[in-house]
Amino acid sequence: MFRKSVYSLAAVLAGVGAALGGAGQAAHAAADAPVAKTACVTNAKLVPSCNVLWGAAAGGFTKLPRDHELRSWEKLSGRTSTIFHTYHKGDEKFPTAAEIAMTQDKAHPRVLLLNWRVEYGFTWANVAAGKLDKRIDAFAARIRSTYADKKFFLVLNHEPEDDVRPNHGSGMTAKDFSASFRHVIQRLRSKGVSNMVSVVAYMGNEKWMAQSWWKDLYPGDDVVDWVGLDSYVSAERNYYHHGMFGDLLDRRAPGGVGFYDWAVRNHKSKPIMVAEWGVYHRVGKVTDKSAQYDSVLPELRKRPAIKAIVYFDTKKDAFGDRDISINSSAKSLTTFKKLAANPMFNVQLR
Repeated sequence: MFRKSVYSLAAVLAGVGAALGGAGQAAHAAADAPVAKTACVTNAKLVPSCNVLWGAAAGGFTKLPRDHELRSWEKLSGRTSTIFHTYHKGDEKFPTAAEIAMTQDKAHPRVLLLNWRVEYGFTWANVAAGKLDKRIDAFAARIRSTYADKKFFLVLNHEPEDDVRPNHGSGMTAKDFSASFRHVIQRLRSKGVSNMVSVVAYMGNEKWMAQSWWKDLYPGDDVVDWVGLDSYVSAERNYYHHGMFGDLLDRRAPGGVGFYDWAVRNHKSKPIMVAEWGVYHRVGKVTDKSAQYDSVLPELRKRPAIKAIVYFDTKKDAFGDRDISINSSAKSLTTFKKLAANPMFNVQLR
């Protein structure tokens, strides 16, 4: 939806509440923000042993440096973004020096979520046929020479649904996407890229889920490590996709199942990443987003397959008319900071 141009304090407060408001209030706070007894750590596929990875893509649809924007966003929100989401296309050389530096900050541990449109300027069918292997091999060589010591997430052509051209021979059918994804991941593995964790990231929009070809997009469990979703909700009532956090997870084709349910039923072994999410209102129509931010934790508790959420922050979307920033109002920011401070997002990278 918001795409292609781009790319703990809570525990302390609970303790204060207990001191001021009694044991009942403390018990409520503890129930609202459970903390694991042992440290939550990531495994070889970057799946946390407990809790949920926290991340962001900041400064969307601007020309400002992404690393600078993320650091500013972290100060604004009050928490380090364990996942740093960046966007690339074609023959761009990445990970960049700035991106790598962000993962070397020992005081603020981060992991890269690299989003790559491999087919840029060509088609998925071209990729699947090996016509862009030189591009793929160049990326593999950079990873081996500059970033072989750290795990990273890799998304290929996020939100493929609105790029699909279903007519036979277009080179951009859903099956072409699946074949392209498979080819890239398998070739990278064959070239020694062993620190990559693959993510397929859908729009999960009810319009696309109703298409007969939607089921053909999935590349296969053997080449997919995480199932991703890019989805947003409106804080404005009576505006497109108004709702709460659960609504962005449950969009469905008429008579079908919601995205979350589809993922856990069909790909039980795969963790789910909300690779982009956000709450918007129209530019100039400032609306408090607190209800939406307050709805996140209850939904995550009900949906244990979700292991990561990554906020997409921008003052204007690709169309220039929607504000997805966390600080579009003072109250919205206060509520978001409370969410960010929750111990549920305490995870150690390993």
